[in-house]
Amino acid sequence: MTTQEITGIHHVTAMTSSAEKNYEWFTNIIGLRLVKKTVNQDDIQTYHLFFADDEGNPGTDMTFFDFPNNPKGSKGTNDISRSSFRVPSDRALDYWLKRFEHFNVKHSEIKEQFGVKVIQFEDFDEQQYQLVSDENLDGVAPGKPWKDGPVPLEFAVYGLGPVIVRVDNFDQMASVLEDTLKFRKVSKENQYTLYEMGKGGNGGRLIIEESTILPAARQGYGNVHHVAFRVDDRAALNHWTDQLSNLGYANSGYVDRFYFESLYARMYPGVLFEFATDGPGFIDHQENYETLGEKLALPPAYEAHREQIEGLVRPIDTVRSTKVFEKEYFGFEEV
Repeated sequence: MTTQEITGIHHVTAMTSSAEKNYEWFTNIIGLRLVKKTVNQDDIQTYHLFFADDEGNPGTDMTFFDFPNNPKGSKGTNDISRSSFRVPSDRALDYWLKRFEHFNVKHSEIKEQFGVKVIQFEDFDEQQYQLVSDENLDGVAPGKPWKDGPVPLEFAVYGLGPVIVRVDNFDQMASVLEDTLKFRKVSKENQYTLYEMGKGGNGGRLIIEESTILPAARQGYGNVHHVAFRVDDRAALNHWTDQLSNLGYANSGYVDRFYFESLYARMYPGVLFEFATDGPGFIDHQENYETLGEKLALPPAYEAHREQIEGLVRPIDTVRSTKVFEKEYFGFEEV
């Protein structure tokens, strides 16, 4: 494998109607760790929350914008329609059924998708997710479950799984994925086609759903903003910038997000792809491992404007280092 290849899913960024409810939901129900509380670097009055594994490793973070006065999005085609979270085993899915019932989370029963057991569910904004089991599946390595969170480690979410994109022109998207991004077409089930990148497995999969009936989705809270693919470093990012430009794809060029470096391109109508480096990461000079996500973190270029920014975003208490989350087993204690 060359360092220029896309190696997996890096992160998914979605939109929420409430940063506060979003924080409570992911912390207390899903058991992901808030590893960075910052602002949208292109809209500083908007929170940008990063939920990830114990250390904020690439391939584990689901992030959210909280745009003021943002309307609710509509479901449809030409859109990133569902995000996935990885859990270690089929037994973990049985545990999550109990957990979802306890917290009144709307969910499906356990079903199968490309040979993998999954549970589909949604949050208070009707954002669409699924849990996917890593049972007997190799590929892109997972992260580390949040050790101080409420979910027992043997059942906890520890990474992102396949991202589902719904399109009305499969051939156009297939050309983007196969010819340009060099993803591997693996399997087809009805209207769904499975692609893999890097080492594959749940952390290196994209699923394309073809639908020519639904109207185009409309962006807003409850919908995904973009999906980011992993690349090793700046050299790989430069390679993709050149590649996309040479092929005529409009793109952002190099963007320094401080926690990682990025490139953005809308290679298919309505669907925004990002390419993001694995580093530098979320543990930095502002926050150590113990206090990740507890203060409003700002990249150095924005630090001089801290007073103004703090006046634009309302305070959210995200301190957890002084709290203890008891593990919630719901009768699934190890014997």
